[in-house]
Amino acid sequence: MASAPDRTPCPADPRADGPARPAADGSPPPAAAPGPPARRSVLTWEAGCFVAIGIVSTAGQALLYWLLRGWWPPAVANLVSLLVLTVLNTEANRRLTFRHTAAPPVRAHLGAGALFLLGYLLTSGAVLGFRGAVPGASPAAETAVLAAASVVVTVVRFLVLRLAVFRRPGRRRV
Repeated sequence: MASAPDRTPCPADPRADGPARPAADGSPPPAAAPGPPARRSVLTWEAGCFVAIGIVSTAGQALLYWLLRGWWPPAVANLVSLLVLTVLNTEANRRLTFRHTAAPPVRAHLGAGALFLLGYLLTSGAVLGFRGAVPGASPAAETAVLAAASVVVTVVRFLVLRLAVFRRPGRRRV
C-alpha cells in the first residue's frame, strides 16, 4: 500500500510553522532555497530582495552608462544601459523576489517593458535637464544624476511589479 505524499510546507513558505520534516520515506528534506523565514512577512522579504537586486542593478547601469558615455551621447548611453539592466533586473526579481507568484516570464517582461519606458523617460529627462543646467558637467556628474533618478524609478517599479505584474492569486488589480 502506497503512503500518502508528504505535505510538509516548504521552509521558505512564510506560512510554515517550523522546520521541514523528513519525507514520508525517511529521506531528508530537500535543501531549501532562500526565502522569507516564518518570522518575517512576505512584504519584508520582497522589499529586501528588491532593494538588494536594485542596488546591484543601479550600480551596473551606472557603470555601463559611464562606459558607454565615452562613445555615445547621453540619451543613447542611457537607453542601452537601461535596456540591458532592465532585462537582467526583471529576471532576477522574477526568480528571487517574486518567485512565490506564478507570473510567467512573458508577463513579467511585458510588464517590465512598460516600466522600462517610464524609467527611460524619467532618467533621460533628469540627465538631459542636468546637462542643460550645467553644460560642462562631467560624465561622472551625469552618472550621479542618473543614479539618483533611478532610485525614484525603482520605488515606482517595485510598487507596480508587486501590485500588478507579480500579484498573488486573490490580490485585486490596481
